[in-house]
Amino acid sequence: MFDFLDVYPWLLPVIIFFGRVIDVSLGTLRIIFVSKGEKYKAPLIGFVEVFIWVVVISQILSRANDMVAYLSYAAGYATGNYVGILLEQQIAYGIVLCRIYTRKNGAELVQIINKLDFGATLTHGLGSTDAVDIIETVIDRKEMKTMERTLNEFDKNIFYVVEDVRTRQNGIFPKRKSILAQWRLGK
Repeated sequence: MFDFLDVYPWLLPVIIFFGRVIDVSLGTLRIIFVSKGEKYKAPLIGFVEVFIWVVVISQILSRANDMVAYLSYAAGYATGNYVGILLEQQIAYGIVLCRIYTRKNGAELVQIINKLDFGATLTHGLGSTDAVDIIETVIDRKEMKTMERTLNEFDKNIFYVVEDVRTRQNGIFPKRKSILAQWRLGK
């Protein structure tokens, strides 16, 4: 399969490095999809991940006999972790619960959040020093940057926490845009 490596042996460390980068990055994504219960995406990614790993390992065991190949393997693994984290941040896959604490009028913030097409629930609480309004909203992780800007514009001293949510049901959520909507006639 890799007979050209007999002619160009210097390519082996390059193939090992990039194979590991792709393999480990896919592993990061697979773990995310497993944790989110994506029973079709995770096995598919796992298949590709393990296939790449087996190919790379077979080349290491059959041809690699120098420190450069071993270092390429380790460097590919480390770089794959970094790339996987960057991919995960860019994809921003999943749903989050944003719990917001403010001393300002929480009803106003709920209206602002509603204008963004997000549902929100307001409760009143007593903090360690003063009364606070607590607002909870469940949003797609991709929308968190928009939510952060909105919250900081509303209250510079706002406090909020964000938690991962596995599923959501029966709430007020923005309509999802169809991938095919951009090609529909009349748009």
